[in-house]
Amino acid sequence: MRLPKLISHHTLRRLLGMLVPILLMVQVAGGMDSQVLRSLERFAYDARLKLTMPGGVDERIVIVDIDEASLQQEGHWPWSRDKLALLLDQLFERYGADVVAFDVVFAEADQSSGLPVLQRLQSQQLHDQAGYKAALAALEPELNYDQRFANSMQGRRVVLGYYFRHDGEASHNIGLLPPAALDASVLQAMPHMAVMAANGYGANLPQLQQQAAAAGHFNPEPDDDGITRRVPLLVQHGDGLYESLALAVTRLALGEPQLTAGIEQSAGYNSLEWIGLGQRRLPVDANITALIPYRGPQGSFSYIAASDVLHGRAPLSALKSKIVLVGTSAPGLMDLRATPVQSVYPGVEVHANMIAGMLDGNLRHAPDYRTGAEILLLVILGLSLAYYLPALSPLAGTVLSLAVLLGLVTGNLVLWRAGLDLPLASPLLAVVLIYVLNVSYGYFIESRSKRHLTQLFGQYVPPALVSEMAAQPVNFGLEGENRQMTVLFCDIRGFTSISEALPPQELAKLMNEYLSAMTEVIHQHRGTIDKYMGDASWPFGGRRCMMSNMQIMQ
Repeated sequence: MRLPKLISHHTLRRLLGMLVPILLMVQVAGGMDSQVLRSLERFAYDARLKLTMPGGVDERIVIVDIDEASLQQEGHWPWSRDKLALLLDQLFERYGADVVAFDVVFAEADQSSGLPVLQRLQSQQLHDQAGYKAALAALEPELNYDQRFANSMQGRRVVLGYYFRHDGEASHNIGLLPPAALDASVLQAMPHMAVMAANGYGANLPQLQQQAAAAGHFNPEPDDDGITRRVPLLVQHGDGLYESLALAVTRLALGEPQLTAGIEQSAGYNSLEWIGLGQRRLPVDANITALIPYRGPQGSFSYIAASDVLHGRAPLSALKSKIVLVGTSAPGLMDLRATPVQSVYPGVEVHANMIAGMLDGNLRHAPDYRTGAEILLLVILGLSLAYYLPALSPLAGTVLSLAVLLGLVTGNLVLWRAGLDLPLASPLLAVVLIYVLNVSYGYFIESRSKRHLTQLFGQYVPPALVSEMAAQPVNFGLEGENRQMTVLFCDIRGFTSISEALPPQELAKLMNEYLSAMTEVIHQHRGTIDKYMGDASWPFGGRRCMMSNMQIMQ
């Protein structure tokens, strides 16, 4: 009889290994929530981004910085609108800037000139003073700072910023929105699209918005870990889709090409894959967000203090024909964000990176088939590795696993440089887990099983056969069985005379040569040596050996 045939170690290792990619596929497909897997994918994204950043300074875009030095010199923020009108005059007339965008919203009227007080005096205490009324009428154009700021935008390529709210009410809307970039009806046939939808906004004063060439929202879209990796290019409000600040600036810089929705159709499935900007295609995901192509840490674009521009101290060449973003790096103004390249990063430089990426056409695309590609990779790679690793030696398994890891990383980086953002964390995790599972199983379970078999059969069976028994334990047991066998008894004739004639060292050498040769032949034929014996009750005397050819592995 034999022990009941249980599953072999190799088969069990294969089954356990295959569970790894299967569980990962369930998580990727959305069947299970895995914060760990999402965190690993973000880590892989950040690592690839840092590894491939071009670095250097992009001279096309300049940041006029409302920094600490400017605040000390010009006073606390917000500055009066007549000062901002002067800033625009300097940028366009003195420095010859191409496009100027404000990473600021001007939602409230500027009353710092005291004009409302003077107007109240005219309507109340001094209503009967004709001289006062005439003097105020003459002064009003100078004291209406909002109008002065609006007048400074006329005929110039100025972009204003604003923000959307997701928890507000229509009655709480502030300011005037610009015209929508696209009609929201383009999304009707795409229910899977999860575009950011707003129900409130904080926009600029109507007199400012009406004079600006364009306006764009600067809503951040941080991931769950608080890191800003993407920007919504379009946000839905009511029946319209509204462009981001970076998109509005890029559109003006390119001569205001038509904005279009790039809808791909496949087997009756519609998906908005890109935003058309003239001949350019800006790839977006299902949320109509685009990945930010960071050039490097803070300083990838030139910074010029706003006070230096106001007083004409900046070099003329620094701003000539440049895209200018007016923003702040001062910590007190709270426009700092966490990014993959730096934990504290000015929000205005996020827009600069997006503008540069759209001008260069190097936005990376997280395609709609991303999840399908991830699952397919887990099926092919994970299941194949789970099947073959148990059959390999530890060294061969390690080499294979390292080769697969290297191939995965290299292939993913090649696609990354080609502009595709495809998953990396889950395939890498599958390879590592399958390898660790096989190594752990071999060390803790198979080794223990082999030691147990050695204890049972080591006195009777050669080590090579013990290894085979450990690999296929279901084929062996302690029960007896009927089998035709061959038993060999051999003897060294005249061993007593030989031993008396030779010195001990020569006798030992002779015996070692003879017994080694005999043992090698016996093991080659899968035989088992029972014992070596000295002189005993044997017809011819001398030393003899007994071999039992049990053919264990038949």
